[in-house]
Amino acid sequence: MTERAGGEKADHLIAAQDAVPRRRREGPLTLSDCFRSFVKRPSPPLLVSAIVAALLLRLLQGQWSWRDAVMALGLLAVTPFVEWAIHVYLLHCPPLRVLGLRIELPSAREHRLHHADPSLLEELLLPVYGVLIFLPAIAFVNWALSFPIHLLLGGPRLAYATTGMLTAYVILCSYEWVHYLIHTPYRPRSRWYRAIWRNHRLHHYKNERYWFGVTSTIGDRAIGTAPDQREVPRSATAKALHSDR
Repeated sequence: MTERAGGEKADHLIAAQDAVPRRRREGPLTLSDCFRSFVKRPSPPLLVSAIVAALLLRLLQGQWSWRDAVMALGLLAVTPFVEWAIHVYLLHCPPLRVLGLRIELPSAREHRLHHADPSLLEELLLPVYGVLIFLPAIAFVNWALSFPIHLLLGGPRLAYATTGMLTAYVILCSYEWVHYLIHTPYRPRSRWYRAIWRNHRLHHYKNERYWFGVTSTIGDRAIGTAPDQREVPRSATAKALHSDR
């Protein structure tokens, strides 16, 4: 039992050491340092502005009810699986061959560059054009889904559609903050943060085919992409996505 516990501790230390390249240790070290660095990036002010605008719109609409809680809790429940699907099918989408041409999605190309140097904070967050695409897309999806949801819940459809939009904006901003924090030199303290920190570091430095969750490990555990890291071989393409194709 002692030998096994020692082995698990050693594995964890190896994962932690692999997670932080020794050549680049500069950067924000405290939580407040990280937050100040985060808000100075171009995209966070846009996300916060969208949250404030959605909140003001919802306050103007009034008509608060239990349906608002259903919308917010429903979105929070599906977030780990949406996050997993986006990471797998959009960010890790391999280049496509169309009429002999190699075509790579912009999101996949940028994510490939992120894997090439995970410690580079400057290119970590969503670009401005990405935020400007995501925000109206999220608003449209919530508006479209409000029609079938209204058949089930009744009530003020546009009001709780705005609640959904507001919740989704908060989730996106939270994702950006958590992802940014994981890649800084800041070290985990809470149990939740230790879990997602270790998960994401294993994805980058052990094997890119597993551990796709960023803000949660629920999707990985439910779908089966959170194996015991001791049973997973180290990938030669974790920092060079799709180079084996």
